[in-house]
Amino acid sequence: MVVSVRSLGLNGLRGYEVSVECFLSGGLPAFDVVGLPDAAVREARERVRAAIKNCGGKFPVSRITVNLAPASQRKEGTVYDLPMALGILCAAEALPPLPRDAAFVGELSLAGALRPITGVLPMALCAQRLGIRELYVPAENAAEATLAEGITVYPVKTLTELAAHLAGDVPIVPAKSWVPSSDGLPAMPDFADVMGQENVKRALEVAAAGGHNVLLIGSPGSGKSMLARRLPSILPDMTQQESLETTEVYSVAGLTDPRHPLITRRPFRSPHHTASSVSLSGGGTVPKPGEISLAHNGILFLDELPEFDKTALETLRQPLEDGALTITRAAGSLTLPSRFMLVCAMNPCRCGWYGHPSGRCTCSEAQVERYMRRISGPLLDRIDMHITVPSVEYEAMRRKESPEPSEVIRGRVNAAREIQKRRFAGTSVSCNAYMTPPMIGRFCALDEAGERLMKNAFDRMGLTGRSHDRILRMARTIADLDGSEHISAAHLAEAIQYRSNNILK
Repeated sequence: MVVSVRSLGLNGLRGYEVSVECFLSGGLPAFDVVGLPDAAVREARERVRAAIKNCGGKFPVSRITVNLAPASQRKEGTVYDLPMALGILCAAEALPPLPRDAAFVGELSLAGALRPITGVLPMALCAQRLGIRELYVPAENAAEATLAEGITVYPVKTLTELAAHLAGDVPIVPAKSWVPSSDGLPAMPDFADVMGQENVKRALEVAAAGGHNVLLIGSPGSGKSMLARRLPSILPDMTQQESLETTEVYSVAGLTDPRHPLITRRPFRSPHHTASSVSLSGGGTVPKPGEISLAHNGILFLDELPEFDKTALETLRQPLEDGALTITRAAGSLTLPSRFMLVCAMNPCRCGWYGHPSGRCTCSEAQVERYMRRISGPLLDRIDMHITVPSVEYEAMRRKESPEPSEVIRGRVNAAREIQKRRFAGTSVSCNAYMTPPMIGRFCALDEAGERLMKNAFDRMGLTGRSHDRILRMARTIADLDGSEHISAAHLAEAIQYRSNNILK
C-alpha cells in the first residue's frame, strides 16, 4: 500500500510542495529514503523509528521505502520527519487516511515531541498559493505560520497528540492569527540623545525620506556610529508586504522570534569589519542569506569602512544597483532580495585626525591617499551622500534645550514617503532612491536656473552619469520634504552639497 502525505520544502526563499510517499512491502526489514535527500533527511529514519516507538506506536517490521517527490529537487533539513512518521503509520493502518487538503512539516525528537524548524513563513505562503486549507506545524512555529492568511494552522506539540487529533479523539485547537504588538520590543535609540550635529541630522533625514545611501566621514568621537545607530528610529513605517518579505528572509535564516514572528521594524545589520564576502553575500554548501539580504528593507551599517576586506566590499556593487543578489554554488543558484540602505562610517585617515582643527594628524598626504584608496571608485559612486561629521563643539555639549526627538523627524519622513507612495503607485518603485531613468526624466525636471547649476556641478566635480542621477533623486527627496511639487535651485544646491566632500577628492 502506498500512502502519500503532503508536505512543503524550501528552494531558497520560495516554498514548494513535496509529496512524501511511503510504501511498505515484504522482505527483510529496511528503511530507505529516496528523492535526493541530504544527510539530515536520511538521518530522519532513526528519529522517526524512535519517535513512533516512544509514543506507544508499533513500528512496522517491513521493508519501508519513502520517496520525496519531486525526486529531481534536492531535499534538505528536518522538516520531513513528521510527514514520514504519519505516512508510515497510515501505511501500516495505525492511522486513518489523512485529509487531502492538509500539509505537515516538523522535526521529531526521539521522544516524539515536535521541535521548531526554520523557513515556516515561506512554506505557509506556498501552502496558501497551493490552496492547502490545513497546516500542521510545531507549536513554536504556529504564530509565524498564521501570518499566511486563509490557512487553518494547527500547533502540534507531540506525535501522540497529533495521532489523537487525526483519529478524531482529542481535537487540537487551531492557532489564533498573530497580531503585531510593540509589547516586549526594546526602545530604539533616539536622536534626542545627540547634541549638536544639526547638519548631519538633516542629511540623515533626507537619506531616510528617500532611501539614499550615506557615507559618514569624521574624526574619532565625532558621533558617526551614534548617529547611524539612531537612523532606524526615523525610518518610515514598514508596509505589510515589506514586513512579510523581510520576515521570509529571517525565517529561512532561523532568526525569527517566536514571540514576535513578524518583522515590523526595519532591520539594522552591523557586521564587524572582519566579515568575509560569504558572510556578507550569503552562501555555504546550500546557499543561505547573508548580511546583505538580512538588511532587506532596512539598513546595512558598515563601520570603519576602509578596514573591510576589499573583495567583501565589492560584493555590494550588484545588490546596490539591482536590489537583488544572485548566489551560484555547486548545489544550485539562489536569488535573494537585497533592497537596503547602505550606511557607512569611516575616519579620514589611518590615525583618524586628518583635517581636524587641533592639527593632531600624523599621516602624510601619501598615507591619507593610500588609506582612502581602499574604497573603490565604483563603490563610492553608488553612495549618494558623502557627509563630513565635524567634531562636536563644547557649547553644543552644554546646551540646555533638548534636541529634536526622533518621533518629530520621523513624522516629516513619513509625510515625504506618502508623497512618493502616491507618485509611484502601481509600480515596483517604493521611494526616490530607486527611480528608473524614465522616472527621473519625468519627476526630476529642472528649471533654467537648476539646469545651469547642474551643468556647472557636473563639469566642476567631474560627475558620472550615475552620480548625476543620484543628485537628481536626492533633490527630488529634498523637494518632497519641503512639500514642493517642483525641484528648485535651492533643493538642487543642497543635494549637490551632499556629494561634494573634499576629503574624497
